Amino acid sequence: MRLSRGLGALLAAAMLTAAGCSQVVDGSAQPDPNKPPSEITEDGSGILIGFPEATARIEVFTEPQCPHCAQLQHDFGEEMASYVNLGQLAITYRPMTFLDDGTDYSARVSNALFLAAGPGTDGVAFQAFVEDLWGHQDQGGDGPSDEELADMARESGVGSEQVAKIAAGEQGVDVVEMADQNTGFLMDIDSYGGTPTVYDLAGDEKVDIYDNNWLSKLMSKAKG
Repeated sequence: MRLSRGLGALLAAAMLTAAGCSQVVDGSAQPDPNKPPSEITEDGSGILIGFPEATARIEVFTEPQCPHCAQLQHDFGEEMASYVNLGQLAITYRPMTFLDDGTDYSARVSNALFLAAGPGTDGVAFQAFVEDLWGHQDQGGDGPSDEELADMARESGVGSEQVAKIAAGEQGVDVVEMADQNTGFLMDIDSYGGTPTVYDLAGDEKVDIYDNNWLSKLMSKAKG
């Protein structure tokens, strides 16, 4: 069930990408067909970065205030970006908000991620935004302001239209619905439901991210 749902989202993203590259819409940013795209998934609760036809495809369940999630980005973020840029890896980020306790920190960061995705933001820039967000956690605090989120997005290479929406605090997703749906997806994988969790869509299995070589092993397996 997890594999078919993920593949459906990837196929939908592939069709959207193909359509976007072949036609220019008045005044709107268009994706560069030579760069890995970023797209909101068909189910509306994830962000896909990378070419949908990549041989390695993973889901990353992550919480903006989770220190272990920050460590994952610190240790593997640049390597993931490299594989995305080479067209070998597609990542679906599925944000969670269960650490919000009296604040809307995780909700606002998650919303900013959905605002950042789309034409004008390639997958490598989106990955850089993720690394910056998780690399500047304010655990127990209020989190970054809309302007600070926009500054990080701009510095990461996120498209100007998306940056403006982030700065204005626009709604990019129904955060409650997104979090509920991603929680359900995560519980399908692991009843513990902790973050970070990485799921191999191609292999239909949870990845042991506490193996320091998990990413290189995943990529080797995908190459066959």
